[in-house]
Amino acid sequence: MSLTFWAAIFIVLLALVALLKRYETRLVLCLSGLAMCIVAMDPMAAYNQFAKSMTTGNLIQSICSAMGFAFLVGYTKCDIHLVQLLTRPVKSLGLFLIPCSALLTTIVNAAIPSAAGCAAAVGATLIPLMIRSGISPAGAAAAVLIGTYGSNFNPGGAHPVMISGMAGIDPMQYTIDYSITYATVSLVGIIMITVVEFILKDYRKTNPNEAVKLDIKSVAVEKVNVLFAIAPLVPLVILLLGNTYVPAIRMGVAQAMLIGVTYTMLVTRVNPQKAFSEFFTGAGKGYGNVLGIIIAAGVFACGLRETGVVGALIEALKHANEYARVGGASGTFLMAVLTGSADAAIFAFNEAVTPHAAEFGMTITDLGNVVSTAGQLGRTMSPIAGVVILLAGMAQVSPMDLVKRTAVPMITAWLVLILFF
Repeated sequence: MSLTFWAAIFIVLLALVALLKRYETRLVLCLSGLAMCIVAMDPMAAYNQFAKSMTTGNLIQSICSAMGFAFLVGYTKCDIHLVQLLTRPVKSLGLFLIPCSALLTTIVNAAIPSAAGCAAAVGATLIPLMIRSGISPAGAAAAVLIGTYGSNFNPGGAHPVMISGMAGIDPMQYTIDYSITYATVSLVGIIMITVVEFILKDYRKTNPNEAVKLDIKSVAVEKVNVLFAIAPLVPLVILLLGNTYVPAIRMGVAQAMLIGVTYTMLVTRVNPQKAFSEFFTGAGKGYGNVLGIIIAAGVFACGLRETGVVGALIEALKHANEYARVGGASGTFLMAVLTGSADAAIFAFNEAVTPHAAEFGMTITDLGNVVSTAGQLGRTMSPIAGVVILLAGMAQVSPMDLVKRTAVPMITAWLVLILFF
């Protein structure tokens, strides 16, 4: 191995330390990629990659429109209407409220692809409901947390859009193709969290007023409006029907999201100026937060390519291609657990290695799917993940109390993923 290669490995290790210390993810990835390009005597490669990634049309359209729609749904409280509509039938299920709450969170997360945004909307209703029903605060928050990788079912999510773009297929088609994988992994997680919380005796008869101390009840709506409640689901229904039973309405993710925006504005009769302002605020957040990490991961991957690390990794995988899937899934899983962010590891791996999947006997979509799913599973059991800290704060418990409940379900789901998919 050349001196350039080992210098790149040292830079990667420094980047990992910086991520573990919770430095800004985009800064770490960009600086690491630039440093590797400098070592490779081609610093302009990093800048060129940055500029190229900024204008990836399919990613910008899908992610920004999906995030803009999610912000509008949150602003109009349509997400709260949906959550309260879904929770009506499950209020008196006792222990079975745990798997039902996890499943409901998965459904809502499919409509609202932000894990933190979904957790805030769902947790505000479900956590007090579960506590009043006899479930411990930590158990209630963990049940919500276990459903926050349901964004895999949203074709406007960052990972489906990125992987399908690499493979040259429609994001909705990609989502449909791997829906069995997502459903299985989600079901394993839901079953296991129920078992774990049963063993930990999280369900017990408690004072129904115990939830009063949680200051998260103000977001509830007095009366559920069904037209409001179905607003978050409109784009998903259009995309699903258009790609299956009604091809006449087949359209892109951005167009479906914009129809959802139109429907939401009409039924809620929100001030159009405020609605559009909220939509574009969300779109900007989507570009800055989600696409920002994709751009930074692209620069990081460029540095790995320039220094020969990607080439060496691909050659190694060619001679042990049966480990490519396991290696990709293991690396992103562990990185997500350690850093609390699935996106950095997933985007970097998929940018650098996944396009070469055919060289070691896999398809782009198969490898990308396993890697992205594994990373999200790891994030769900990380005590420093933003969504974990958010839910722990809502339930007024320690993040470790949540991780103690999600670790076994996530590891089990990860094993099912690498063994069967």
